[in-house]
Amino acid sequence: MKNFLLTFSLLVTVMSLAVAGPAPKPEPAADPSRLYEVRIYYPTPGNYEAIIDRFRKYTCRIFEKHGMTNVGYWLPIDGSPERIIYILSYPSREARDASWKAFGSDPEWKEVVAKTEANGKIVAKVDQIFMTEAEISPAIKPSKKPGRVFELRTYSPAPGKLNDLIARFKNHTIKLFTKHGMTHIGYWLTTQPDETGQSKLVYILAHPSEAEGKKHFDEFRNDPKWVKAKADSEKNGSLTNKVESVYMKPTDYSPIQ
Repeated sequence: MKNFLLTFSLLVTVMSLAVAGPAPKPEPAADPSRLYEVRIYYPTPGNYEAIIDRFRKYTCRIFEKHGMTNVGYWLPIDGSPERIIYILSYPSREARDASWKAFGSDPEWKEVVAKTEANGKIVAKVDQIFMTEAEISPAIKPSKKPGRVFELRTYSPAPGKLNDLIARFKNHTIKLFTKHGMTHIGYWLTTQPDETGQSKLVYILAHPSEAEGKKHFDEFRNDPKWVKAKADSEKNGSLTNKVESVYMKPTDYSPIQ
């Protein structure tokens, strides 16, 4: 009788697994070998829309032609100063340099520049930030949910505190962000050390709106679990020297919306 019951139990388990199907695959881990580049374009007077349109019509496609991955394109909501913020990714720094060299010498791109800059330069200045994925990052991939706004946040760690800051995100902050309705897009570490000799932590969150994003952050800051985690982690001083935040809206051609 015992053998019959054991056999029956095993049969039920196997049948249940067959009906349920295979277990879902876990999210891919961060890829520290991949290089990301934030590029910020500042227009010459009166040419903001011209830059945005050139990306839409030509640049994004030619980037992809030369092996660059378009991650996302955003416009700051406050509009001052006018700028377009976008992120590209590459398999490596060497691949990045080769792609940009090929892009710059592409006859098609040269024709685009000649046509769009017939009356003068449309880009006044370009800022660059090179980054790799942080271990705490989710898989960075295209996602489109109309109406969202995005928040680019940059943390400058206090001297010697980067590892503690990452640990706090890993053990507390990320879970509490999720609890309070914030969507994680990606987390990165800059490759260029700052004045303290450390990387900066750069990340992007998505919110239903700017107002809701700010409301959710207020709720997060007042959460007793965050209050305790912050106090416990800062017994020897703050983990950050500076926190910067920019609210942005995606362009219509951004892979992440």
